Amino acid sequence: MTGLAIDSISMRFELPNGGSVQALKNISLNIQQGELMSVLGPSGCGKTTLLNIVAGFLAPTEGKIEMNGHVVHGPDAERGMVFQQGALFEWMSVRENVSFGPRMAGKKARDYNDNVNHLLDVVGLQDFKEKAIYELSGGMQQRVALARCLANDPDVILMDEPLGALDALTREKMQGLVLKLWKETGKTIILITHSVEEALLLGERLLVMAPRPGRIHKEYRLPFADMGVDADLREVKKHPDYNKTREEILSMIWDMEEEIMGRTEGDAK
Repeated sequence: MTGLAIDSISMRFELPNGGSVQALKNISLNIQQGELMSVLGPSGCGKTTLLNIVAGFLAPTEGKIEMNGHVVHGPDAERGMVFQQGALFEWMSVRENVSFGPRMAGKKARDYNDNVNHLLDVVGLQDFKEKAIYELSGGMQQRVALARCLANDPDVILMDEPLGALDALTREKMQGLVLKLWKETGKTIILITHSVEEALLLGERLLVMAPRPGRIHKEYRLPFADMGVDADLREVKKHPDYNKTREEILSMIWDMEEEIMGRTEGDAK
């Protein structure tokens, strides 16, 4: 089977005092090659934990992850990660950061130079390729992180709040870039976000997770990512279905947050 299969995943963290926290409970998903999925939910619903299990950084307490028919046992180049902070090598140039993966894989410069140059063109950094990372703005650094991930040619790109630290205008531009890369590369993308608007714009498939324990509360199939590939994202936001779905999800998450606050107050008593 091609694609990503999340099979009955549960995750429990043991605490030093002998207790435990059930972070995820019985999550199952089949994600086809080329899907763009956003994951949304209140704080503490296990979004990042789920992403880290898919990446191979964490082993689930129960269940398994299968990628293209084989079980995931750890990190692998088939699954690339883009973090909220770029996790770039500050002392290296833009080009050196983007080519890092192929170089570590033992490839010769002649085998990856053309692709690195192409990726620098795609993310608009060709004129900055010899600049050090510390000389770049936050938005530019996230472009480098995207290009570095793509240079490894992963089947799946995992994104953990990659645009959360950016200002509003830069974030919108980066959202457009993510949609462009999705369509041009055909990569599977799973994006974690706290922004309902971003989840709607960047998720042809959107999951809302509920907390304690983390589980899938509701799934949407949406047209806005496809619409946004060739349109101004601000125009997409004017679509009546966009605003209707936005309000529905906001109310859903607000109710969850209220429930969490009620539990917390009850525990305190």
